[in-house]
Amino acid sequence: MNWTLEVIPVPVTDMDRAKEFYADKVGFKVDLDDEVAPGMRIIQLTPPGSRCSIAMLHGMPTAPGMKTMEPGTLQGLQVCVTDIEAAREELLGRGVDVSPVRHVGATGWEDGKGDTWNSFMSFEDPDGNGWVVQEAPSELSAR
Repeated sequence: MNWTLEVIPVPVTDMDRAKEFYADKVGFKVDLDDEVAPGMRIIQLTPPGSRCSIAMLHGMPTAPGMKTMEPGTLQGLQVCVTDIEAAREELLGRGVDVSPVRHVGATGWEDGKGDTWNSFMSFEDPDGNGWVVQEAPSELSAR
């Protein structure tokens, strides 16, 4: 049996502001924006080429046994691209405050690209949820 990671909840304070950020600035596709029950809204977005989406929820009860995440507490969500410099330019062009490209070197984080699988950049959404972008050597379907 496969266990596929398909949706990650992202805690936000303002659903419309977050939707605008992820769709218009980061370039995620809006899959769903719906009130699924009175007072319960879900916005689901998917990064280009990904099979895993993010979901922002409002008015939904916390699942039994789960803890509530406060907006801005989700850190380290990671997406991969095959050209980190082009991805950085695209994000900057859309108005995202994105870090320089960095790699892990002998002294810790160093500026510039590294070897295969060792080039990263980061950004935050308006609530402070933190994302990492990593350069992959090929598209997921080819790995």
